[in-house]
Amino acid sequence: MNKSYQEAITLIEEIISKSGNIESKNNNTLIILAPPSPYLPKAAEITGNIQKIKIAAQNCHSEESGAYTGEISASMIRSTGAEYVIIGHSERRNYFKESNEFLSKKIDAVLKNGLNLIFCCGELLPEREKGNYFSIVKDQLYESLFHLTEEEFENVIIAYEPVWAIGTGMNATSQQAQEMHAFIRSLVAEKYNLKTAENTVILYGGSCNSKNAKELFANADVDGGLIGGASLKSQDFIEIVDSF
Repeated sequence: MNKSYQEAITLIEEIISKSGNIESKNNNTLIILAPPSPYLPKAAEITGNIQKIKIAAQNCHSEESGAYTGEISASMIRSTGAEYVIIGHSERRNYFKESNEFLSKKIDAVLKNGLNLIFCCGELLPEREKGNYFSIVKDQLYESLFHLTEEEFENVIIAYEPVWAIGTGMNATSQQAQEMHAFIRSLVAEKYNLKTAENTVILYGGSCNSKNAKELFANADVDGGLIGGASLKSQDFIEIVDSF
């Protein structure tokens, strides 16, 4: 929940400009920008001709329409030109008490409307300290995500958020990030198959910035980042993008 309309559009325009001719770069880098919902139509418009920059919504409701004042449905998001939706972000789980079951319904709504899913999972500090962080993440995946068919799962990106390392002054090490990413990929292989697991993009979302991005992205199972505060300044964000 940052920036006015004009500030947000300026930021997106700066990112487009500073990313250079991203279309001609010989790599698989994809930039997905997730502005607040009121800005989605304009964001989709100004990035519409750039294949390697896509637009995501930060959240959606599980129902298609109805008496849910203030909520936004997946079909509304699709009508703006956005192509992705973030579901299960740690802040939604914390502040709005979104359960795994509720997130499962949201996921179904997203995929039903032909959108791509960015699904967030991760453990709190007490769960990390108790040593049960693997079981927490496994439950989140099985209870929210793993009801999908193999075909549906092709439209899923997973983002791991070590909640204890976000805005706390504590940092997850590169080794801790790789350990959890490898575990998540093993769960996907266990549920579906090895090919699906290898093709699944898994992002790291724990205070990733221009200083630690290169080391984090060097890990075999870390495919990119879910960037928070470091995305609010175009130069900082582009430095992260260039870390690949």
